[in-house]
Amino acid sequence: MPATIDVALSVNGRQVRRQAEPRMQLLELLREDLNLTGAHVGCEQGVCGACTVIVDGQPQRSCISYAGDADGSTVTTIEGLDNDPLMNELRAAFTKHHGLQCGFCTPGMLITARDVVTRLGEVSPARIREELSGNLCRCTGYVGIVEAIHEVSIGKQPKASVTAVAPNTGMEMSRTAPENVLPLSGPTRQTAAVTVKPSQQGWTSIEQRLGISSSPTQVWEKLIDLRQVASCLPGAEITSIDGDHFAGRMLMSLGPMKVAFNGEGTVALDSATRRGRMAGRGRDTGSGSSAEGEVKWHVLPGDVHPEVTSTLLVTLSWRLSGRLAQFNRAGLVQDIVQRLASDFTTNLERSIAGQGALPEQTRPISLWSLLWTLVKGRLTRPR
Repeated sequence: MPATIDVALSVNGRQVRRQAEPRMQLLELLREDLNLTGAHVGCEQGVCGACTVIVDGQPQRSCISYAGDADGSTVTTIEGLDNDPLMNELRAAFTKHHGLQCGFCTPGMLITARDVVTRLGEVSPARIREELSGNLCRCTGYVGIVEAIHEVSIGKQPKASVTAVAPNTGMEMSRTAPENVLPLSGPTRQTAAVTVKPSQQGWTSIEQRLGISSSPTQVWEKLIDLRQVASCLPGAEITSIDGDHFAGRMLMSLGPMKVAFNGEGTVALDSATRRGRMAGRGRDTGSGSSAEGEVKWHVLPGDVHPEVTSTLLVTLSWRLSGRLAQFNRAGLVQDIVQRLASDFTTNLERSIAGQGALPEQTRPISLWSLLWTLVKGRLTRPR
């Protein structure tokens, strides 16, 4: 591994090129190299939200993002929003409603607030509190913050597309879903770019197309066995099945946090059309976080590569609340889902062939190992 890597990105409208260590945080690059100290160093675990910046149009925790992963991205910090009309409205409202005291959380809170109003338009106080669950404030009690955001949101319409900010101009530029997604492993596997749909009522949805080198009948027969499906996804386990109801758990490692979502749900299967739907909810007692999720899938004949004989269309929707709510809007969520889809496809094909999952793909999901895999993939990708 090289001692340093070349990182080129746009920060607040200025082109920047730096040499950075592979494990250097984006937050370090912004504060220490560029003297942009509006993004604050808080928990350094992605929990408090004080380090929030905008990367390619989406709020992102810069303390758990690698500088190398931002290569080629457009980054906007709170300093780059001086002339943004919506941000100016929010600043004035925060002052009017006494939504700030020490000010440590305020830059990240403002960036999140701007995202909430831009994405949702006029929004209720209850929804604002839900959206702010990933930004912690130890001074205000949130009352003034919620009142300020609600006042600014009144009469505004939601934006259907994700937008990137032209720094210090207040202008917004439409963009499409990211194209820099990792391909699935193996020469015959394929996937279209992950499509992120606008969230509704706190939900985030992702659609994906997976290519599988097994027949539609083989894939469907495997997918109707819930325990087999769970065994193909790292960290997932079905503990009991009773008709169309099931109970299970999902294990994740988020840095120092070990999360175990225990829950239950329902499943509906239509063999005639090879469609399925699974919905459930769970709670992690350690972090106090709750999760709701839904997966829809449709097995079709392959339509792209001659060696891909099946196409699996998947729609994944989820909503998090509590300490883990910030991962609803994580900038790397598309790549993480892509990585999990790769592991799932590999394990599904091995299961169809009568083989077990690979040892490294049976352990609980580790966010950090996923992020490191993504960074290494991007650093070694031909330019």
